[in-house]
Amino acid sequence: MAWLIILNKIRFTLLCAYFYSVEFALFFTNHKITMSNRIGLMSLAIIALMSLVSCSPNLRPFTQQMYEQNRWSDDELRRIQFYLSNEIVLRREIVNGGSEIVRGQIKMVDGRNVEEIVIRKGTPGAFLFSPKNGRLAVSFEDGSDQRYLIFGPNPKAGERFVLMASDWNRNDGVVTYEEQKYRVDVASAYAGLMVDLKKLNKISRESRVVGGRKVN
Repeated sequence: MAWLIILNKIRFTLLCAYFYSVEFALFFTNHKITMSNRIGLMSLAIIALMSLVSCSPNLRPFTQQMYEQNRWSDDELRRIQFYLSNEIVLRREIVNGGSEIVRGQIKMVDGRNVEEIVIRKGTPGAFLFSPKNGRLAVSFEDGSDQRYLIFGPNPKAGERFVLMASDWNRNDGVVTYEEQKYRVDVASAYAGLMVDLKKLNKISRESRVVGGRKVN
């Protein structure tokens, strides 16, 4: 994910700045920077860098294989932090003079008022419910449980859980968001769910299958 790469670069830059600030402080206070001191500082920097890397999410696509192998309950799915793989932009035309509730930004497109809701790449989301087997309703914003999108496995996308829409054509499709119909461009068809494998494995380990109990 691009935002994670940028975040790690910022962390590394701050770490390097700290390392050299310590060296300069020792220099200007007339402390002799011995080789052992330098090695000690480098060791601390390496340990700190490794801790930053280990804390970074290890994001992978959420797939049909993951879903079937783990057989998570709804409660377990609610404990999984999802992320969006690609940006999704929802658009709908606002009728002039209407009394519609606007939830996003209003833009002029070809002389029409268009409401636009942008869900950025990397936005965290939470599972709400399954409308049917193999479909996940995931919300990416607070405020209402009606603010969700439906995701499901797509064979053309390697069985990744991607955005489900109706009335797809060559340019766009239709989704329901907070009980309103929005259009999404065709590029959003491959916007899918990502999960942190390290945290996902922890949830999988905490789940267990009960084999039953027999009487004598």
